[in-house]
Order: sequence, then C-alpha cells, then structure tokens
Amino acid sequence: MKINIKETVVFSMLGALMYMSKMLMEFLPNIHLIGVIIVAITVVYRQKALYPIYIFVLITGLLGGFSTWWIPYIYVWTVLWGFTMLLPKKMPKKIAPVVYMVVCSLHGFLYGILYAPAQALLFNLDFKGTIAWIVAGFPFDITHGISNFLCGILIVPLISAIRLAEKATKN
Repeated sequence: MKINIKETVVFSMLGALMYMSKMLMEFLPNIHLIGVIIVAITVVYRQKALYPIYIFVLITGLLGGFSTWWIPYIYVWTVLWGFTMLLPKKMPKKIAPVVYMVVCSLHGFLYGILYAPAQALLFNLDFKGTIAWIVAGFPFDITHGISNFLCGILIVPLISAIRLAEKATKN
C-alpha cells in the first residue's frame, strides 16, 4: 500500500483527530468518536485506513505512555476496521447508516472481551480471572456500545464530508 504526500498529511490529520476527539471527550467514560471515525475512514479509504488508525495508536502511546493498558490498542481498533472491511462496498443508502451504527455499537459492546486476551497474558489471569475481568468491565462496555450506536449517526455525514474533500482535492 503505497501512499503519496497528500495521503500522508490527510492520514496524519485523521490520526490526530481521533486522538483529540478522545481527549476532548475523556470526561465522559467510554464515550468518544474513535469508532465513528474508524468506520468512516475504512469505508472511504479501505486498506489505507490502517495508516490513520495506527497513527492514532502511536500518538496515544507517545502521549499517554506505552504501558500495559496501551498494548491492546495495537489490535483492538483493527478489529473494528476488519468488521467494516467485511461489509459490502455498495449498500443501499437506506440501510447503510444503520449497518454502520450497529457495527460501531457491537465493537463498543465487545470492547472488554476484545481487550481481555492482553489482560490475561499481561497479568497471568486464568480463565476464571479473565471472565471476572470481563464481567467487572461490562457496565462500561454497555455505555461504550450504546454511545457508539448514538454517535454512529455521524458516520454517513463524515463519509460524505471525506469524499467531498477528496473530490475537491483530486490531483
């Protein structure tokens, strides 16, 4: 996947936008726009969406500290990218917003389960300990899933805005 200078700038800005949206909404636990942005950029940029996702992950580690909490970030956001990549490229306009919202929401509901393997490995948790960790975090995952669904209403407008910007800046 070769990228040009314009894409390097755009992807860097999108990665920084994900980080800033997380920081601006940090006072609301598990409510953010990261999933919304990931779904939107994946629909538009497909495989190249991995660049801004990993720029976000890198910025998060650089500014938040490369600690044990950061390790799952290496894969947990890629799962949302992967789910989105599995969706048909051309969906009927009436169902696309709901499908994107549901995918974003499911990622939020499953976040603790996706995060759990790293926790189990890093903290030597057995199966019961891992399940206990997942259950303890489930109220946060419920908030995460519901908020991702509600924030997901922004996915289609964001896709439209990115496509419009891309069309306006074609070489």
